[in-house]
Amino acid sequence: MRRADFDHLVAAAAEITGCDDLIVIGSQAILGSLRDAPALLLDSMEVDMYPRADPAKADEIDGVLGDGSSFHEMNGYYAHGVGPETAKAPAGWEERLVPIAVPPRVGSVRHPVAWCLEPHDLVLSKCAAGRPRDFAYAKEALRAGIVDQAVLRTRIDDLPLSASARGHVRTMLEGIVAQLAREPGSR
Repeated sequence: MRRADFDHLVAAAAEITGCDDLIVIGSQAILGSLRDAPALLLDSMEVDMYPRADPAKADEIDGVLGDGSSFHEMNGYYAHGVGPETAKAPAGWEERLVPIAVPPRVGSVRHPVAWCLEPHDLVLSKCAAGRPRDFAYAKEALRAGIVDQAVLRTRIDDLPLSASARGHVRTMLEGIVAQLAREPGSR
């Protein structure tokens, strides 16, 4: 995913839903903080989002811009309409969202803004999902210096997960940190 693709999806979602403010919670939320993130962090072809004021309109996003839509077939990327409950981010994530003004579509009256998960919240939400690709994402964000391990550690207890699931996230994070410390050139 490139930033131009991201902007295109956000502007199209704003147009379709009639909502200018869209919450972006998936991996591509990194584009809210880094215009040129490492390639591994931009590997996905989808943007997970929902209208801030009316999350139910996420269905409209899925219907017009979603996986298998004509938009997807034409552009090679798509939007996934999700809801606020999808984000398994640390408490307070809504207050830390990073707003990005997106250029409107030609002739549009919309003024889209993508409200993206802050990088630490994003990485922890990926860890909470627990898939191998999510831990690879977390490792790359740490390797690139995008997130700080101390901040990640302090927010683990704020994840909306059971104590054992938070323990798993903590163990995996410590494993990633240990792996990175063994890499050539690490401090």
